[in-house]
Amino acid sequence: MKSHQNMLRMMSLKHFLVISLALNVGLISKILFLGDKRVEEIYCLDNKGALGLEVSEEEAHVEKKDSSLKSSSYSFLPTTISAEDDGSIINLDHGDPTMYERYWQQMGDKTTVVISGWQLISYFSDIRKICWFLESEFANAVIRLHKQVGNALTEGRHIVVGTGSTQLFQAVLYALCPDNASEPMNVVSAAPFYSSYPLMTDYLKSGLYKWAGDAYKFRKDKPYIELVTSPNNPDGSSRKAVVNRNQGMLVHDLAYYWPQYTPISIPADHDIMLFTVSKSTGHAGTRLGWALVKDQEIAKRMTKFIELNTIGVSKDSQIRAAKILHHVADSIDHGPEYQETDNFFEFGYSLMAKRWTQLRAAVNRSNIFSLPSFPSGTCSFSGHTFESQPAFAWLKCEGEIEDCESFLRSHKILTRGGKHFGVGAEYVRISMMDRDGIFDRFAERLSTINSQVS
Repeated sequence: MKSHQNMLRMMSLKHFLVISLALNVGLISKILFLGDKRVEEIYCLDNKGALGLEVSEEEAHVEKKDSSLKSSSYSFLPTTISAEDDGSIINLDHGDPTMYERYWQQMGDKTTVVISGWQLISYFSDIRKICWFLESEFANAVIRLHKQVGNALTEGRHIVVGTGSTQLFQAVLYALCPDNASEPMNVVSAAPFYSSYPLMTDYLKSGLYKWAGDAYKFRKDKPYIELVTSPNNPDGSSRKAVVNRNQGMLVHDLAYYWPQYTPISIPADHDIMLFTVSKSTGHAGTRLGWALVKDQEIAKRMTKFIELNTIGVSKDSQIRAAKILHHVADSIDHGPEYQETDNFFEFGYSLMAKRWTQLRAAVNRSNIFSLPSFPSGTCSFSGHTFESQPAFAWLKCEGEIEDCESFLRSHKILTRGGKHFGVGAEYVRISMMDRDGIFDRFAERLSTINSQVS
């Protein structure tokens, strides 16, 4: 009886292996047969990742690339991290801030957080506050860091926490739009604008608001919301409001107003200011952002949106982010456990300065690209006098190259083209925030590209 059962098990295993082999051979054959068809179509990756998981717009363009570009599937492949340029794909399309990994590895267990199973169980943090799911420790860390850096006023503001600045963006649009309006509120931003603004605005197909395009071209005598991103994503420029009419409301996205990217001149003092952990400390995976809001009713409506959307924001993420922000503040103060080399913003400033020096040298050697120039300023926080060194490079292809994104893709460099930012295809946005080995390989490869159009 046992030998009969063993035989059945062996036969079942053999059948499983044969079926598995047949499936893999079939898949390989299909790939070879389809040739130029997009890899993501084979794997059903249409705006999704492996196994059908949704991919954010920061990880892949929501708008499909031209199918005639044979390398369009590269944006779904992992980037290799070898120091030498082996000719593999370099993906700098998205803004994943992995350049900060090295710093946090060097810090060891200084930001380790242990949460017991009984902790943080309740939905509520403090029902007396407008934002009732805001952890007090996170709020204290936010206030402390802004005061130390001097990049935003927190007095007289309400703090609203969100699952990244993306949720806060949706919340603030909801908060600013009246419920009884006869038509949707116009939402504008000056081009080149952040590529996700149009997508996030129209994603819900809300009757409250709609994307109305480039603020420079907005001529309607109607209420509007203007998004002011400063420093700007993608081109790194300092921005002010463009439309400036009586019926307008402003939202300031200050994700990059930190001293590793730009000289801090004065504390920002606006009605609504958005910040995010991902670009300030590099912890994109924590998915946390915060808004500083003057008006109590707007803060209430933002909180209501988040309540309806996700019933609050992860307490675990807030406690982790609080620990990280307090560490950054401690590293500035040079407490007894910290050395001068532990200063987080000095690390970020030095790394960005090095990378922009590398990039400008590569562009000069290549002679077919150009970069914007930035005014020099003295940072009130660090005392450094420097030109802005943005988290993204706004590269322009000169001469006969009409589509810079396609041209660089032919050299296995993935970027995001100007059309996604409301401007021409001669521009691309390039992330400056990837790991050291990847960025070094990119700068070296860019410097070798000559004027021959592929």
